[in-house]
Amino acid sequence: MPITFRRSWTDPDLDQYRDTVVRFIEEHMLPDDDEARKRGHVGHEIWRKAGATGLLCTDIAPEFGGAGGDFRHEAVFYEEMARRSLTGMNASVHSIVAHYLFNHGTDDQKRRYLPRLASGELVGAIAMTEPGTGSDLQGIRTRADRSGEGYVINGAKTFVSNGFLAGLVLVVAKTDTSQGARGTSILIVETQNCPGYRVGRVLDKMGLKAQDTSELFFDDVHVASDQLLGGKEGAGFFQLMGDLPYERMVIGVTALAAMEGAYQVTLDYVRGRKAFGQTIADFQNTKFRLAEIATEIKVGRAFIDRCVEDLVAGRLDTATASMAKLWGSEAQGRVVDICVQLFGGYGYMNEYLISRMYTDARVQRIYGGTSEIMKEVISRAL
Repeated sequence: MPITFRRSWTDPDLDQYRDTVVRFIEEHMLPDDDEARKRGHVGHEIWRKAGATGLLCTDIAPEFGGAGGDFRHEAVFYEEMARRSLTGMNASVHSIVAHYLFNHGTDDQKRRYLPRLASGELVGAIAMTEPGTGSDLQGIRTRADRSGEGYVINGAKTFVSNGFLAGLVLVVAKTDTSQGARGTSILIVETQNCPGYRVGRVLDKMGLKAQDTSELFFDDVHVASDQLLGGKEGAGFFQLMGDLPYERMVIGVTALAAMEGAYQVTLDYVRGRKAFGQTIADFQNTKFRLAEIATEIKVGRAFIDRCVEDLVAGRLDTATASMAKLWGSEAQGRVVDICVQLFGGYGYMNEYLISRMYTDARVQRIYGGTSEIMKEVISRAL
């Protein structure tokens, strides 16, 4: 049975918007996905097309170039990409960059950068993780030292989503090494013609082959004092923690949509594939495994939809968002693994969508805070 029931948070306007999103994806994203996976990035043109269509920064206020919608509009775009395992264009990180600016930036920073992010002129990235630090953001070594009327940034970052194409990078750095977390700040770096800024390798990953995850290097990169996010030193850790529920809900939403997509392609496959004189769908094992998946998705839909509603209403807490990320990413791994098994040998072939969904799913349990970190966050709230 196809899982097609309406989301509790949708309405006719959102249904119409979803139609626009699907048309854009099928006309502009799907045809280039194979080539994007080979070259390791989607290119700048698709970002500009998405901006011109009104698909970027949809929950940012119109006065700053956004569409004036809410998280539901963002979720529609993430869902439809995730259902097709279109992981090259990391619009969620791009939107998270916009949210850091919208929630914490000065008025000048908002007006200078948000319209350019919404149009796709600038691709946004966040440079947090460093070699050897992983999820421990308090252990970062990148420094931003005062110099005249600005700062000089020195350090290295890795696992930076959108790093190769980024025109705007939010760099997490220490402005006061004696203050621990309270000495952390976020600096805004425009990458074009930026002396000392260098993109390293586009990393060769297990999955997410079309996504430009990169190393970034900052060697005496000079930025003006008005490039300090919010204009206040030492606020970086607070700024990062304040936007984590949004980021983790993105992962929960995409995980569930990917499960739905995996379920549907598997259902179509087993209905058409025959073995021992009957379709794979006729075997009891297949029926039972699909029943388990369908149940897990329906139960998950109720929880994730409630979290989306709470986020839009401004009442989603960090622990619940962490539950959505933890459950969603773990369930996605379980479901896609079962689906690969039902495909048999073909499920291991990259030409099949389910194979790409399998390798793309694994990182969901790692980025945005590992499953182990999610359990720690949740346990502290018990």
